[in-house]
Amino acid sequence: MKISKEVKTSILVIAGIVLFIFGFNYLKGQNLFENSNVYYTEFDYNALTTSSLVTIKGNSVGKIQDIAYDYKTGKTKVAFFVNGELEFSKNSIVRMYEAGIMGGNAIAIIIAEEGEMAKSGAVLKSEVEEGLVASLSKNFSGLSNELNSTLRSTDTLMVSLNKLVADDSEKGLKSTIKELNETLKSFKNTSNSLNRVISKNDDNITAILERFKTTSNDLSLMIAQLKDAKIGTTVESLNSTLSNLNNLLVAIDKGEGTMGKLLKDDALYNNLKGASKEMEELLEDIKLHPKRYFRILSKKEIPYKEAETN
Repeated sequence: MKISKEVKTSILVIAGIVLFIFGFNYLKGQNLFENSNVYYTEFDYNALTTSSLVTIKGNSVGKIQDIAYDYKTGKTKVAFFVNGELEFSKNSIVRMYEAGIMGGNAIAIIIAEEGEMAKSGAVLKSEVEEGLVASLSKNFSGLSNELNSTLRSTDTLMVSLNKLVADDSEKGLKSTIKELNETLKSFKNTSNSLNRVISKNDDNITAILERFKTTSNDLSLMIAQLKDAKIGTTVESLNSTLSNLNNLLVAIDKGEGTMGKLLKDDALYNNLKGASKEMEELLEDIKLHPKRYFRILSKKEIPYKEAETN
C-alpha cells in the first residue's frame, strides 16, 4: 500500500505538534508520560517561580505549574502538580518556605493524618514559614531605606548643581565658563596670528631650516675630520710637553741649573749688579774722556782723573 505525500505530511505535522507539547511541558518540569495530579492553593503575595519545587519532608515530588494573580481577591493563585502515586488528606497544608540562600523559595506539603484524601484539582490551604515574611519585610525595608537615601543624595546633588549654575558671583559656574570662553577665544586669536606669521615667513623659515641643515652637515664633516686628525695623539703630546715644562719650572724654582741659580743665588745677583755698575761707570768715563781710551788720537798719555760730581 502506497502512502500519499499528503498523509506523510500530516503525520509529520502531528508528530511535530506532539513533540512540541511534550518538550514544552518537559521544560516546565512536567512529564506527560508520568501520572501526576494538579492541586491549587493561594498566598497573600508571591515569592515563587514556575521552576520552584514541591517537596514532602525535603523530597522533591513535583513542581509549580502556573502562578496567576487574582485581581478580585488580591491573592496569588498557584497551581502545582505532584506524582500521582502520592496520596494525602485534603486537610494537608501547603507551606511556602525558603529553600536556601541560593535556592530561592519552594512549597512543601504538610500532610495531615486525618481527613478525606485530596483529589486532583482540589484547593488546599496555605501558610508561610515563620521567618520568611520577616526576611522579605526586612529586605523590602532595607531596599526602601537605601532607595530613600539614594533619592535624598540625588536631591542634594541636584540642589547643589542648581545653586552652582544659578550662582552669578565670580566663583560661580557662569563666571568660570565665561572666563574659559575668553581664554579659548584668546588662544584661537593667538593661533590665527601665529598661522599668519608662519604663512608670511614661510620662505624665510624654509631658508633657515636649509641653512641649519647645511651647518649640521658641515659640523658633522668637521667632527669626522677632527677624528681622522688624531686629536688624541696631539693632546697626549701636548700633555707631555706641559709636563716637561712643569718639571723645568719646578727645577728653576728649586734653584737647579744655570737659570735656577741665576734666579735664586744672591751672590751671583750681587756680582752681576756690581759688574753692571762698573760697566756703567766705564761707559761714563769713556764718554767723558774718550782720548784716554783711544791713544791714537793723542800722543801724550792722559792720566786718569775721577769725574767731578756735583
